[in-house]
Amino acid sequence: MKIVIINYGAGNIQSILFAIERLGFTAVLSNNPTEIKTADKVIFPGVGEASSAMKMLLESGLDDLISTLKQPVLGICLGMQLMCNKSEEGNTKGLGIFDVDVIKFSSKVKVPQMGWNQIYNLKSPLFEGIKEKEYMYLVHSYYAPNCAEAIATTDYEVEYASALHKNNFYGTQFHPEKSGDAGEQILGNFLKL
Repeated sequence: MKIVIINYGAGNIQSILFAIERLGFTAVLSNNPTEIKTADKVIFPGVGEASSAMKMLLESGLDDLISTLKQPVLGICLGMQLMCNKSEEGNTKGLGIFDVDVIKFSSKVKVPQMGWNQIYNLKSPLFEGIKEKEYMYLVHSYYAPNCAEAIATTDYEVEYASALHKNNFYGTQFHPEKSGDAGEQILGNFLKL
């Protein structure tokens, strides 16, 4: 199986590589459109700020490529947010894969939400073997509100979509690669899709 992690300058790539290796697979880092198009599975990572990450995608032409992919694609954290219509962070236009706008938590709560929180309302083969209210690791100041494409929910000030799914595209706000055995189970489930 050919697994490609899109390498466009946004962080958390090494921890994803190591998690995939622990599952017994090998992944390659690439920003080459042909290599990405011919992958069996694509992971779209992201740690950083939305407008600068989108700028890197635009400069490399990967913005047009990602939304046309036909194989399973997993966006993680900022990767998931960039797959939405737009983000309040830097007033950024997203890829428009998920039909939801990313907004900022209010000043009533500590921002960013950092640490462990529960996921529930699990509605996808991505969560096979994962129990309701499992803890996942999150670091984010912006979130996707609950919407029709939500396949997991988390509560932090409001209930929001901590995972999204549409066609061959999946997204997790949490970091499965940093969420222990349950997170690695989710990555493994993605690789079986």
